[in-house]
Amino acid sequence: MAESVELPSRLAILPFRNKVLLPGAIIRIRCTSPTSVKLVEQELWQREEKGMIGILPVRDAAEVKPVGPTMSQGLDSLDQSSKLQGGSSDSHKLDTKNQNDVVHWHNRGVAARALHLSRGVEKPSGRVTYIVVLEGLCRFSVQELSTRGTYHTARISSLEMTKTEMEQVEQDPDFIMLSRQFKATAMELISLLEQKQKTGGRTKVLLETVPVHKLADIFVASFEISFEEQLSMLDSVDPKVRLSKATELVDRHLQSIRVAEKISQKVEGQLSKSQKEFLLRQQMRAIKEELGDDDDDEDDGISHYKFQFQKTLGSPWSKYSKILCRKSIDFNVMLSLRRLKKMQPQQPGYSSSRAYLELLADLPWQKASKEIELDLRAAQERLDRDHYGLVKVKQRIIEYLAVRKLKPDARGPVLCFVGPPGVGKTSLASSIASALGRKFVRISLGGVKDEADIRGHRRTYIGSMPGRLIDGLKRVAVCNPVMLLDEIDKTGSDIRGDPASALLEVLDPEQNKTFNDHYLNVPFDLSKVIFVATANRAQPIPPPLLDRMEVIELPGYTAEEKLSIAMRHLIPRVLEQHGLSSEFLQIPEGMVKLVIHRYTREAGVRNLERNLASLARAAAVRVAEQEQFVPLNKGMEGLATPLLENRLADGAEVEMEVIPMGVNNQDISNTFRITSPLVVDEAMLEKVLGPPKFDGREAEQRVATPGVSVGLVWTSFGGEVQFVEATAMVGKGELHLTGQLGDVIKESAQIALTWVRTRAADLRLAATEGINLLEGRDVHIHFPAGAVPKDGPSAGVTLVTALVSLFSRKRMRSDTAMTGEMTLRGLVLPVGGIKDKILAAHRYGIRRVILPEKNLKDLAEVPSSVLNNLEIHLAKRMEDVLEQAFEGGCPWRQHSKL
Repeated sequence: MAESVELPSRLAILPFRNKVLLPGAIIRIRCTSPTSVKLVEQELWQREEKGMIGILPVRDAAEVKPVGPTMSQGLDSLDQSSKLQGGSSDSHKLDTKNQNDVVHWHNRGVAARALHLSRGVEKPSGRVTYIVVLEGLCRFSVQELSTRGTYHTARISSLEMTKTEMEQVEQDPDFIMLSRQFKATAMELISLLEQKQKTGGRTKVLLETVPVHKLADIFVASFEISFEEQLSMLDSVDPKVRLSKATELVDRHLQSIRVAEKISQKVEGQLSKSQKEFLLRQQMRAIKEELGDDDDDEDDGISHYKFQFQKTLGSPWSKYSKILCRKSIDFNVMLSLRRLKKMQPQQPGYSSSRAYLELLADLPWQKASKEIELDLRAAQERLDRDHYGLVKVKQRIIEYLAVRKLKPDARGPVLCFVGPPGVGKTSLASSIASALGRKFVRISLGGVKDEADIRGHRRTYIGSMPGRLIDGLKRVAVCNPVMLLDEIDKTGSDIRGDPASALLEVLDPEQNKTFNDHYLNVPFDLSKVIFVATANRAQPIPPPLLDRMEVIELPGYTAEEKLSIAMRHLIPRVLEQHGLSSEFLQIPEGMVKLVIHRYTREAGVRNLERNLASLARAAAVRVAEQEQFVPLNKGMEGLATPLLENRLADGAEVEMEVIPMGVNNQDISNTFRITSPLVVDEAMLEKVLGPPKFDGREAEQRVATPGVSVGLVWTSFGGEVQFVEATAMVGKGELHLTGQLGDVIKESAQIALTWVRTRAADLRLAATEGINLLEGRDVHIHFPAGAVPKDGPSAGVTLVTALVSLFSRKRMRSDTAMTGEMTLRGLVLPVGGIKDKILAAHRYGIRRVILPEKNLKDLAEVPSSVLNNLEIHLAKRMEDVLEQAFEGGCPWRQHSKL
C-alpha cells in the first residue's frame, strides 16, 4: 500500500447509504440504478487506466442526529455552487420546499480505486448493471458539491498527512504508546482467532509490514459495528485519535469472544456422551448463570400461574364444588406446575403442559356475568323491534323469561328453534341473551362427526385440544353465558364417535353439572349455562336428544311479512353496509313487492336481502363515478424540480408527505353529493337483477296437458310446490318412476296406480270391469327437478290425480294444489308441515288448496291474511279430492257408483 496518494482536485461521487468505506478496506458494489451505472461507465469503464472515484457516506432522511461534519442536499434543488462549512459538526440544510425530502451527505469521504469491473445485462428487461470491486485509498474533505449529468461530482482536498508530518507524529511518545497498545491487543485477538479458526498468518504479516495508523482502519473495517461508529472512525483524521478508537473497538471485540468462549467451555465441561442431545439447553442455562438470572419460575411464568390459581380457586366455592372439584383441580395444578418447573422449553411436551395450565387458569370457574333485572315489557319491545311476526315464538320466549324472573335458578327447558334458513333463529337466541344481560357465544355443530369436538381430546394425543364447549366458555370468560348450539341437526357419526350422544350429557340438567371434558380431566359445572339450539329439520335429530329439548317451529314468512321486514330492517341495513343513505338510493314499496314475487320464492329473507344488496351496489357505482374535484387554494403551487423529475424517471422510490390543502369540510362533504337520489323502477330491476325468475303463471303452463298434477311438499327450506307428471306409452304394463325418489314415494306410487286400476270402471276410465288399464302400455311417473332427492308420505293424492288426469285425458285445475297421503281403500290421511305448505302455495299464486280433513286443526297456525286469499277444501276420501281437482267437479260422478 502506497504511503501517499495523489488525488485530483475533483472526483465523481458515489453515495454509500448507511455504510462507510475506510482506507485499506475492499468492498464489492453492485450498481443497478441509472445514476450509478452512468457514473461507472463514464468514470471507470471507459478509462484505460484504473479510475478513481469518491465514496461518500449518505445518511437516511430519518436520521436527525449527526455525527461529525455533514451537509444536507435537498432533493428539490441541487445547486452546483452550494458550499460546505468544513469542520462543522452541524447539519446544514439548503432552502427546500419540503424539509423532509433531503439527503444528508457526509462532509468527508474516502477516495477509492477500482480493482475489478464486470458488466452484465439483466433479462428480460435488458438493463445494464456493473459489479465494482473498490479499494479505499485515503480520506478527503468535500469543498463543493455539484452535478455532472445525472450523478454528482465534488471539489475535494486530501486529509492525509504528508510524509514529513507523519514522521513527526511517529516520534510523539503518546503515539508510540498507543501504537504498542494497539498492536498488543490486535496480536492477542489474532492469536485467539488462530486457535479457534486455524487462521491468522496473513494478519500477522500485516502487523509487521503496514504502518500502524493504516492498520487501525483495516482492523475496524473487518468488524460489524454501527453506522455511527463507522462515521466516527472516518472523522478521526488525527492518527492518535484513530488509534485510540481502534484499540477500544478491538478490545471490545476481544472481550465478546472471550465471554462466548467461557460459556462454551463451561457447557462442554458439563456434557457427557449421553447428554449431547441437550446441547442447546445447557447453553441457555449457562447464559442465564452468566447474566445472574437463574429464576426459572419467573422466566417460565410459573409464579404467574400460581398467583392466578390462588386468585381463582381461593374464592368461595359451593359445597358441591368444594367437595368434588377443588381437590381434583388442586391436584392437577400442583402436578402440572411441578412437571413444568423441571422441564426446559426445548423439551417435548413443554408447550402442551403450559397450554394446559393456561386453560386451567383462564377458565371461568366462578366468574359469572351479573344478570340485570328482567323487564318483560322491555324484552317484548326488543323482540318486536328486532323480529317481525313470529307471534307464538316471541310469546314462548316471554314465558321463558317470566319463569327466569320468578325463579332465577330454575332448570328451564332447552329451547330448539326449528325452521328454514333465513327466518331469524340465531338472532332470536341473541335476543334472549340481551334480555337476560348475559354474554352470548355461538357453537357451530354443522358437519361435526368427532365426539372429541364436544368432549375434547385426551392429552395423551399430539395436538390435543379442549372441546368446543370449554373453548367457548374460555372465550366469553363467564360461566353463565347463553350458548347457542347452531345446526344441531347436521351432526354426524363415524368411527370416531357420535357427537349427538355426547350432547346428551350436556343438555341434561342432572348430568351437566359434572361435565367431564377429556382434555380438562376435571369436572366442570355447566348447569349455569343457558343452552339454545337451532335446526332446519327435527327428523335427523336422534330421539333421545330431541327429548331433552323443547321444539319451537319457525315457519316461513308471508309476502306481507317479507315486505314489512324489508322496509323496516333489510333496506336500512343494506344501505348502511354499502355506505349509502336515503339521499342516494330510494327503493319504493312497490318495487320491493316485485322483488319478492318475481325474484324470490323462499321461506326466509336471505335471497331478498341479496337482491336488495345488488341494487345498492348499482347505486354505489353511480355515486362513486361522480367526477367532482376539490379545488386547491390559490397559494398552492406545483412542486417540480430537475432532481425529482430525474428520480421519478429512473423509477426510484420518493417519500412524499401529504400537504394540507386548506379545503374546508363543506367542500369535502359535497365531493360525492349527487343532484337527486336514485329511485328504483322496473327498468332498473331488470337491468340489475335480470329478467324475472318467476312470473306467476308456472302452474298454468305446467298443467296445460293432461297427466300433470300440483302437489305441496315440505323441505328443510320450507314448503315447496311439486309438480307430478305422468304419461303412457306402448309397453308391457310396467310402472317407471324417476326423479331421485325414496322408498316411501315409490310405495305411494304403487298404491295410487293400484287404486286407479281398481276404480277404473267406476271412474269411466274403462268401458267395463275387468279391463286392464295397463294392457299393452307402460306408465311413466316423473317428479321434476331430478337432481333433488325426494321422499316422504304426502304425495299419494297428487299421484292419483295425475293418473286419473292421464287416463281420462282431462286437465287438472291450474289454480289448485293438494297434499295428503292415501290408503289402499281410498282414505285420505293427515300429513305434517301444513303451515309451510300453505305458505308455499300462497307464494306461488295458488288460489285453492285441498287438505286432508284431519288437518283442519292445523289451519289455526296459518296467518289469517293468507287464509283470506285461499280456498281451503277438506277431503276425507280420494273421491273428494278428485271432485275438487277438476274443473266443474268430477264429470263422471253422476254416472259412477261413487
